[in-house]
Amino acid sequence: MIVGAGPRAVGLLERLAANAAELLPADRPLRIHLVDPYPPGGGRIWRHAQSPLLRMNSMAADVTMFTDEASTVEGPIRPGPSLAEWARRPEEFEPYRPVADPAVRDELRTLAPTDFPTRRAQSAYLDWTLRRAVAALPAHVTVTTHRDTARSVTGPADGRQLVRLTDRVLAADQVVLALGHLGSVPKSDPTAEFASRHGLFHLPPAFSTDADLSGVAAGQHLIVRGLGLAFVDLVALLTEGRGGRFEQTPDGLVYHPSGREPVIHAGSRRGVPYHSKTGYRLQGPPPPLPRYFGPSALDALPAGRGELELRRDLWPLMAKETGFGHYHELFHAHPERTTLPWAEFLARYDRLDWYSPGLTRLVAEAVPDPADRLDFEALDRPLAGLRLDSAEQLQHHLRGYLTADADRRADPAHSADLGAFLALLSVYTQLPGVVAAGRLTVRSVAEELDGWWTGFFSFLASGPPGFRLRQLLALAEAGVLRFLGADVRIGTDEATGTFTATSPTVPGHTVHATALIDGYLPRPALTGTEDGLLRELHWAGEAAEEVLRDPTHTHPSGLLAVSPADGRILDPTLGGTPHPRRTALGPHTSNRSYAAFARPRTDAPAFRQNDAAARSLLRALAGPARERAQPGAAGRAGAPAAAARSAPRP
Repeated sequence: MIVGAGPRAVGLLERLAANAAELLPADRPLRIHLVDPYPPGGGRIWRHAQSPLLRMNSMAADVTMFTDEASTVEGPIRPGPSLAEWARRPEEFEPYRPVADPAVRDELRTLAPTDFPTRRAQSAYLDWTLRRAVAALPAHVTVTTHRDTARSVTGPADGRQLVRLTDRVLAADQVVLALGHLGSVPKSDPTAEFASRHGLFHLPPAFSTDADLSGVAAGQHLIVRGLGLAFVDLVALLTEGRGGRFEQTPDGLVYHPSGREPVIHAGSRRGVPYHSKTGYRLQGPPPPLPRYFGPSALDALPAGRGELELRRDLWPLMAKETGFGHYHELFHAHPERTTLPWAEFLARYDRLDWYSPGLTRLVAEAVPDPADRLDFEALDRPLAGLRLDSAEQLQHHLRGYLTADADRRADPAHSADLGAFLALLSVYTQLPGVVAAGRLTVRSVAEELDGWWTGFFSFLASGPPGFRLRQLLALAEAGVLRFLGADVRIGTDEATGTFTATSPTVPGHTVHATALIDGYLPRPALTGTEDGLLRELHWAGEAAEEVLRDPTHTHPSGLLAVSPADGRILDPTLGGTPHPRRTALGPHTSNRSYAAFARPRTDAPAFRQNDAAARSLLRALAGPARERAQPGAAGRAGAPAAAARSAPRP
């Protein structure tokens, strides 16, 4: 049984289909149950029923659900179309079924590889991927979907598991929790208590699709804490989603308010929105990755547990790898802006450490324009040290920053940025092995991996489409959006009954507002998860939060502790060993796979994790000790049979 029927469950089902011929004997019938209250395929986050204003933050050509020649999975590689390839000719890919929504059909018909699709278009792709995975299963494997919520799972480690739904109980030999991104039950929060006491609007971290924004009034001053993807979605819903419209004019994009928008004051630690995705492809040949941060380089590092620091030991290699991607593209696509032959530059680059003065001199010699050089410190903290005299000066500065950033990300002359992005993705795919082996110190995991690196990677590599920055700029020029600066501090003022926001970027300036939104996604929190099944497992002592310890640090990550090898849940009642019948996959687990989808030819960690889990499950299900369900064991009293629907085998 798979609890959750979103992208992670679909990916696991695809890997089960790919591995079944090898690992599941033809005389072993297998019944797979998918349980999710939301439509299978898209699940909660990617369901069709959401605003058409919400977009993916990846181009259509950069989204795939299928392994390819770059994948290092143990099981068979089964290539399939990217979203862009499928959208171009959906009727050519079996099993074909016309997309029901005319608006989505029209979008798919005109979708270019470099377009950023709506989430509803991705929902259609996921629906097809699920049906393809089902169709690829052997004849002795069936799939049944249940539009229901799994409430609990019980059963001994050496016996069948009983999964309680709303009004039935299903028996299973293996249970997989593919729950996706999870919210948390709100804790006692002084900010929420202040809001309640003064009748103010406060929205804690939430998923934009599900957020109730009706309590934010027209013209109300609203503080949004966070400038990432959730912020971008929330702004779209509060502006264009309330009837405002954007118009392209000869002087740029202009926003025409509807009069129903709030006045949005936004800030964060960096004080600027995430860098947008580039709107072009590489202009030169792809960089051969990895070069400095691959398996051989990682094997050469100290191999003991808890010996490595990410910033001290790994980051110089990670940075050099990213720099290699950047300069490979610059030298090959824009050689007129360099002064050395690539072969000479690379030979010297190979010999130098990232932080060595020699590398600084080499780059200065070979790349005359500082704008063509890779400066991580400037990228990471663009407002560091900036002090302005007024809030209006800050608005002017940020409008200039947004303009320059949007222009650069749309200009193929700066395609070296895309080379760096691709190398950064390569780095991302290599890190799980280091983490799984426990080679980082606990402090480094807490402060550097789960802290700095996660934020830095998202800031550089997980930004919105370029047109979103243009829209933010238009909103800023219309006075609907105002920026607060870096290192924003949110407070409360009992005398005025308002929230306050201050930033050292504009010393002495305070913004007062009667609404506050924490504009970022909920952080993992097993102890307070909103998922009832996971919460019950934790309360029963059969699931544990990942808590890393060493002599100097303790780090409770909030993640569900699972085996790095195959995602088996580590059960405290079994001495912390992997449960033989329970598996969990996804961003709520200690295997730390945050990306929902893979970019083609990047050996995505999710593929490797899904494949390992699928093979482990199939081996267990094919074993001689496998118990058989008794007739009627999966039923429940008085339930109509139509409540559980078999997924069609096209």
